[in-house]
Amino acid sequence: MLQHAQIAVVVPAYNEARHIAATLRSMPAYVDRVVVVDDGSRDDTSARAQAVGDPRVTVLRHPDNLGVGAALSTGYTRAFAEGADIVAVMAGDNQMDPQDLRELLAPVLAGDADYTKGDRLSHPQALRRMPLSRFIGNQVLSLGTRLVTGLAVRDSQCGYTALHRRAALALPMHELWRGYGYPNDLLGRLVAAKARVRDVMVRPIYADEASGIRLRHALAVIPFVLARVLFRRALAALRRRATPGSALRARFAGQDVASDGEDLNLGRAAAELDELGITS
Repeated sequence: MLQHAQIAVVVPAYNEARHIAATLRSMPAYVDRVVVVDDGSRDDTSARAQAVGDPRVTVLRHPDNLGVGAALSTGYTRAFAEGADIVAVMAGDNQMDPQDLRELLAPVLAGDADYTKGDRLSHPQALRRMPLSRFIGNQVLSLGTRLVTGLAVRDSQCGYTALHRRAALALPMHELWRGYGYPNDLLGRLVAAKARVRDVMVRPIYADEASGIRLRHALAVIPFVLARVLFRRALAALRRRATPGSALRARFAGQDVASDGEDLNLGRAAAELDELGITS
């Protein structure tokens, strides 16, 4: 717990048997709960996560590989249902430095942001530590994301993030993009919810982990996701013009929007997880 806020970390993992134990053992003591989502791994990722023996850790398993976005939806839904105020994401490949977590949480805890996103590209060692192809690719995708969403995000594809409960309640968790491209879809939905998004510089870590992102994701999938975001924004603008008195004009940022009715988004997501047969 930090500043009276319950902190949870979601760890999406697919075939991460080599790295999952190290990832879980690195969790700071102030983290209240950890939700590992094994996204249909073919190795013993789940068994190794459970073997760590940390009572804070819950392991959920998708029966099939649904995609990293689907894993996050599962993890967010469980963590917020269990009472978390803020949920961070740290991948199961041990590429996110736990020393950066407190800084990532700070703007959300202070009420200055609803969602913080790691920024590896601004780190002074980024060019030295990141493979050149990933550095350039992330720059291009981040530029596209800035143009489409209007957000001043520097590193759109970084998965090291923190989300406040009030913003989660405004998101349709059951509709998030399931595969690679989920960060761009999520950013677009946060813009629609009037959430405040802030970058936080984090350390870029690359060792022997293989990236799951392929050329087709960069050239086809992510541009398609961004096109969807742009379409949704255009449609929302047309609706606002058609109904000038709409509640869409209401400012979300900084308000406590939680209510019984607004739990519907998380409730729908939870019902969908039950239908998918997700086990713990």
